Amino acid sequence: MHATGIANKPPLSFWQIWNMCFGFLGIQFGFALQNANVSRIFQTLGASMDDIPILWIAAPLTGLLVQPIIGYLSDRTWTPLGRRRPYFLVGAVLASLALFAFPNVPALWIAAGMLWVLDASINVSMEPFRAFVGDQLPAAQRPSGYAMQSFFIGVGSVVASMLPFLLEKVGVANTAAEGQVPDTVRYAFYAGGVVLLGAIAWTVLRTREYPPEELAAWDEAPALERRLGSPGTVRAVAIAAIVVGAVIATVVQSRGLDKALYILAGLFAGFGIAFLLRTLLSSTDNAFTRIIDDMRDMPSTMARLAVVQFFSWFALFAMWIYTTAAVTEVHFGSTDASSAAYNEGANWVGVLFAAYNGFAALAAIAIPWMVRALGLRMSHLVNSVLGGLGLLSMLWIRDPQWLLLSMVGVGFAWASILSLPYALLSDSVPAAKMGIYMGIFNFFIVIPQLVAASLLGFLLKTWLGGHPINALAIGGTSMLIAGLCVLLVRTPGTRTA
Repeated sequence: MHATGIANKPPLSFWQIWNMCFGFLGIQFGFALQNANVSRIFQTLGASMDDIPILWIAAPLTGLLVQPIIGYLSDRTWTPLGRRRPYFLVGAVLASLALFAFPNVPALWIAAGMLWVLDASINVSMEPFRAFVGDQLPAAQRPSGYAMQSFFIGVGSVVASMLPFLLEKVGVANTAAEGQVPDTVRYAFYAGGVVLLGAIAWTVLRTREYPPEELAAWDEAPALERRLGSPGTVRAVAIAAIVVGAVIATVVQSRGLDKALYILAGLFAGFGIAFLLRTLLSSTDNAFTRIIDDMRDMPSTMARLAVVQFFSWFALFAMWIYTTAAVTEVHFGSTDASSAAYNEGANWVGVLFAAYNGFAALAAIAIPWMVRALGLRMSHLVNSVLGGLGLLSMLWIRDPQWLLLSMVGVGFAWASILSLPYALLSDSVPAAKMGIYMGIFNFFIVIPQLVAASLLGFLLKTWLGGHPINALAIGGTSMLIAGLCVLLVRTPGTRTA
């Protein structure tokens, strides 16, 4: 047993950090293929632009359900393979199988279901990776560890996003019969299955984990404040949330509004039902009650970061959903998913997504130096502003080649979003709850995506002229707000990487 105090946790070498983060190369390879191509697959299978946001609901909703459960379970797991690594491996196998199956689905409803399977499987692997850095690294190395994850996310995404474009350049067919996914996309997904499994297997085989008793001995996080409140107050808030959800659903139904707004109603109702059920299970101790209690008792740093995360991920989801439609319409002049112009534009979006991930990989190298110079909060503010300006610039740029400049800002924001909030959070979380709190933190990634899926389509049709480029303007503004909100996060002082 080591002496108490996190300073006694031994620092890891560069190559040890490299090995423990390498699996994220594969995870993001799968996510990048999904982000750059799923809207294209949906449109190819006959989805209208109005359908796209609701079809994407699978991605955030599976994260909302899967990540806290996996975090809770991994905190309580210890096997010959370790604490987090069994989940890395199981998720990798399932996600690889889903990547092989996805481009071969024969119908839109099957594609929507397959997105649930793919995203759930990737989340099983991804959630423990965030806790893994908190487990393995001393406090001073955590910004570098999360930045290394951002580097591999960037590298994996560059290659994955560009695969259809590169495959076309070597002669693979980029168009197909109506209702068929082009071979460029099909072969890219096959490659993704191989890379995802191989990269995660590397981390599983090349790392080790500290047993729970050692992590407990090194734990320096402050004790969590219990925020029990009165059962009556909790019940009143829960009932109010259910009523708000019911009112929204009633208005949507009575006025014939966009059905995606039911998602917003469901968010309010789901929150209320969960906390109401907790008050009825006051004497019960199980996974559900512990997850709800830990969410209620989250550290104050985490609660403030939740606001930052909300606006950051709302912006990202707007970009992932609408960039293909925006660029193909505005910069390539086509909305016909079977046309050569549309597919050329869709491939260029893959290049743009590769570009912002490439810039993110470079930004990840610079972030530890930014943190030393500016601190965690100011570094995240600067990067978020760059991202917001990058998205807003797409409204005025008309030459698709110049959109690469927009991606510079997006790349810096992406690298920062994937690293600095986790570095800000990790020191306030007890070692025994690192997994569950990283899973709960995912709520503040998922909820804004669900809000985006419910609201963006409605806003686009009602007030934004039906032009997808305007959704990117909303995203850019949201990113700027996220940067300002990080100033509300309290930190003990400037951290070094």
